[in-house]
Amino acid sequence: MAEVKLLGLWYSPFCHRVEWALKIKGVKYEFIKENLQNKSPLLLESNPIHKKIPVLIHNGKPICESMVIIEYIDETFEGPPILPKDPYDRALVRFWAKFLDDKVAAVANIFLRKGEEQEKAKEEVCEMLKVLDNELRDNNKFFVGDKIGFADIAANFLGLWMGVFEEATGIVLVTKEKFANFYTWRDEYINCSENKKYLPPRDELLAYFKARFQVTPAAPNK
Repeated sequence: MAEVKLLGLWYSPFCHRVEWALKIKGVKYEFIKENLQNKSPLLLESNPIHKKIPVLIHNGKPICESMVIIEYIDETFEGPPILPKDPYDRALVRFWAKFLDDKVAAVANIFLRKGEEQEKAKEEVCEMLKVLDNELRDNNKFFVGDKIGFADIAANFLGLWMGVFEEATGIVLVTKEKFANFYTWRDEYINCSENKKYLPPRDELLAYFKARFQVTPAAPNK
């Protein structure tokens, strides 16, 4: 039997991406909680370049970076496919996954930075939201195709965590008036039964980040 371990933290959107993929495939795994203020020798050994979570360890071999890990899981384990088989659709989901992944830092910076850095991040995120609002204009339930896939997993930060950050800090980015399509999509993303079973409880995340933002916010790992 394959030995699968995941180094991470329960509140990390990047770790939950990996857990989501493992659950889709029905893979049993051991979750090993990390302390980012006192990183374990296993984490430092497994990810010596970035020293970040998540790290998947499969039969003693580490794989790093959440989206890379998901592709590995999809190619390695039996079960429902995460990426589509069609080459064009596959390229399309990779495009949107990268687009979404690249914007996480800007969204986080709105809540973690002040002054000029925060304003610059707000401008970048508003442009991103305009793009997504346009892409979701036909009330798309998922990003590509008619079922959950690679891009939807990549969207978990925007689908759940961003709204939690808004409520925890009082900094509101998304309103129904400004981004109606994205607003509707986000609500469906959180409450959709297919997604809900893979996402952490929103109330627990909110309680955690409310306490976190009242102290000293720290940038998320990836």
